[in-house]
Amino acid sequence: MVAPAPILTQEETAAPLLEINDLHVWFELRRWGFSHAGYVKAVDGVTFNLNYGESIAVVGESGCGKSSLMKTILGINKPTGGLVRFQGRDINHFSRADWHAYRAQVGYVQQDPFGALPPFMNIHQILEEPLIVHGVKDSTERDRRVRKAMEEVRLTPADDFLQKFPHMLSGGQQQRVVIARAIILEPKIIVADEPVSMLDASVRVEILKLLRGLQQLHNLAVIYVTHDLSTVRYFSERVFVMYAGNAVEKAPILNLLRTPLHPYSQALLDATSDPDANNALTFRELPPGEPPSLVNPPSGCRFHPRCSKMIAGLCDVAKPSEIERTPGHQVACWLYK
Repeated sequence: MVAPAPILTQEETAAPLLEINDLHVWFELRRWGFSHAGYVKAVDGVTFNLNYGESIAVVGESGCGKSSLMKTILGINKPTGGLVRFQGRDINHFSRADWHAYRAQVGYVQQDPFGALPPFMNIHQILEEPLIVHGVKDSTERDRRVRKAMEEVRLTPADDFLQKFPHMLSGGQQQRVVIARAIILEPKIIVADEPVSMLDASVRVEILKLLRGLQQLHNLAVIYVTHDLSTVRYFSERVFVMYAGNAVEKAPILNLLRTPLHPYSQALLDATSDPDANNALTFRELPPGEPPSLVNPPSGCRFHPRCSKMIAGLCDVAKPSEIERTPGHQVACWLYK
């Protein structure tokens, strides 16, 4: 049976819950399945901490490496280099038993709720399965926890949903089941990988409010992965901007929204949907070109081929290190050196 989480001291909770230090995740390419043909450098030197009960956002366009980063935290991908520490322990050195316990502490909310739910299992079976896997043998206790999770995600009365199959639910209801499955083992971290991108606009706010309420109720740490900055301000305390496998800016959320420093962060904000109808026909200056190949990324700052503020002989030659412009607001850009 799943052991209850230990009560942590003030000194223990003062330390980060999760530490990512110079993380690299590279995927090897092979020609004809045999000879080495290079690497896809999906994550290439990312560093950040996640505190107990904190919500952070990882933002960036498709292909920037944010999903590869999250899958490494979940233990699906193996780090090529760098460290991932959970409660001070390096996950690279986990035993099989350690991994089993760790996966009970890290919940996962997938992007596509319909694809995340097995179509041949009803809702009761889907929510009960993690409890069985992690040793909850008492069927009465399993049923109690299933119903409790459904009440917390507001799928009530539970009896109306327990015997249904995923295809019988709406998209919003399916995502609530995914969230219930993620919290049923009472984890310390929730990884939410674009949890509202597949939902109708009218449902997105409800799901984000639900996640925020669960975070506060259970003191969860949440990593919210998204490409949409318009939803970040309602959900996160800090935001990390990723581009081509690098973290280019880290800041408290209001700092980034009001005074973005990196040209790529400014471009992301410019691309955010504007609800003001008077601005519907306003032309926005967006970076030209496409994100670079992660097999052969550009030298120096990886954004320099698309950056209007590029300094020739510097941005295209040397990779900028992070500089802290204001407390907690860090940017990797030669404009601020």
